[in-house]
Amino acid sequence: MIPLRDNVDAKRLPVVTWVLIGINVVIFFLMIGLPQDAQQQLIFTFGVIPQNLPLDEPLNLLQQPVDLFSLISSQFLHANWFHLLSNMWILFIFGDNVEDLMGKWRYLLFYLFAGIVANLAHAISIPDAQIPAVGASGAIAGVLGAYLILFPQARILTVIFIFIIPWFIQIPAVIFLGIWFIMQISQGLIDIDQSVGGVAWWAHIGGFIFGLALVHLFVRRKRLSERN
Repeated sequence: MIPLRDNVDAKRLPVVTWVLIGINVVIFFLMIGLPQDAQQQLIFTFGVIPQNLPLDEPLNLLQQPVDLFSLISSQFLHANWFHLLSNMWILFIFGDNVEDLMGKWRYLLFYLFAGIVANLAHAISIPDAQIPAVGASGAIAGVLGAYLILFPQARILTVIFIFIIPWFIQIPAVIFLGIWFIMQISQGLIDIDQSVGGVAWWAHIGGFIFGLALVHLFVRRKRLSERN
């Protein structure tokens, strides 16, 4: 189930969304230009390592600036091409409309906070993990949660492969994102032990719930009334 585009046009240029995409792409190109050992060191330094986060004593985290910063820095690192492109494509499709209703600075804060909450959700789910988690998917999950609340009637042009045959269908956003969320929960319960790496399903779940619950704290009321 691959989204291709939605049917909601943003009224304003999604500057922050484009900048976020640009930063992620530039950092990825800089990273893959490094020797393999340096790439690993970068990921272990700026990725989120749950075991390094003193979740039982949160105030101690303030004394560990690198680990605290990793809750943000990890959002701009990606493990491979597919990881980068899939995340940036989803952000490109859904981010512009959410930014349109929040405004640039509120949207940026929302995005970063969604990523932080997602990383904490991941760390809580596997507190003893020593494998670093990287990627923008937790923050983007927050954007998806916000999109569901703000544009439930939007339609998403989606390609579904039945065997090898592509089918193009319009799916209401509430159904598309509902299916997506159910898949994250299902996989999160199946792969409950993520200490060996893999997809951080609970980061997706945490980011999405953040977006659902707190989107209206960031939306500009005037823009929302314009849409309505």
